[in-house]
Amino acid sequence: MTIVQLKYAIALSEYKNFTIAAEKCFVTQPTLSMQIQKLESELDVIIFDRTRKPIQLTPIGSKIIKQCKIIVSESIKIQDLVDQDRGIVAGNFKIGIAPTILPNLLPIFLKELINIYPMLKVSFIDLPSSELILKLKKNLLDLVITATPLEDDELIEKPLYYEPFIAYLPKTNKNFGKKEINPKDISSNNLFLLKNENCFRNSIENFFINDKTFQENFNLKTGSFETLINLVDKGLGITLLPYLYTLKLSAQQRKMLHNFKNPKPAREVSLVYNKNEMKIHIINEIKDLIKQLIKTKLQFNDVNIISPIKKRKRVVE
Repeated sequence: MTIVQLKYAIALSEYKNFTIAAEKCFVTQPTLSMQIQKLESELDVIIFDRTRKPIQLTPIGSKIIKQCKIIVSESIKIQDLVDQDRGIVAGNFKIGIAPTILPNLLPIFLKELINIYPMLKVSFIDLPSSELILKLKKNLLDLVITATPLEDDELIEKPLYYEPFIAYLPKTNKNFGKKEINPKDISSNNLFLLKNENCFRNSIENFFINDKTFQENFNLKTGSFETLINLVDKGLGITLLPYLYTLKLSAQQRKMLHNFKNPKPAREVSLVYNKNEMKIHIINEIKDLIKQLIKTKLQFNDVNIISPIKKRKRVVE
């Protein structure tokens, strides 16, 4: 039994086709088929039911593949240990970033990350924070960048920065033009929010947790701040934006921005990883790089951190 055989078996379980699995493993179909047959022969079991199309796992095969994934995942950590001991920042590294953070943060550090660590092969994915955390716990990701605190004892959080909420108000709003505004100045009954299952939306709902008049005028399912801004520009309501997003607005749009008084409502953005993560030396390098670059963009300390965990119960779906 070899790690290569286990990898081939995992690939076949995922793609359910010998030809496709072989292509994904960069080997010929006969090679993959022969190695899987050797694995089944050594174990004296049938892992795959080849009489069904597409190919299916047998009951014992399902249990074996589950264990194969654990073994392959653990085997990769051996190289991680060696790299960590040698201080080498290299290899594959998978990062998940929350959708409201990725487009604003990634351009700040990606170029420097590639230039400083050319041997590091980084892949990025953006999904709702809840899905990213599930992938992290399954070891499908090495690192997640999202809003915190998550109140999860299985994970470690390392804050990167605090990002204030900025009110985007139409000229018809009674608070338009004020140098700074109080949270109580903002009415939540004409507030535009991103779609559900979004950590930034959760934070905004929590910001208005004590506002009994909180409601949405209509059900808007969008993940785009640009859409919210366009609605506000039409005078249809108000919205709140994360600070980094506001830096790319036009000069005309920046006139619509209104800062809150201290302590400013804000989100905490952190690196999140598993307690047993073996690539901690890479995580520390990424943390130091981002913190060094981000301090030129924002430095806010007098803030009120708003939780990204959904606390308000929805009355209407």
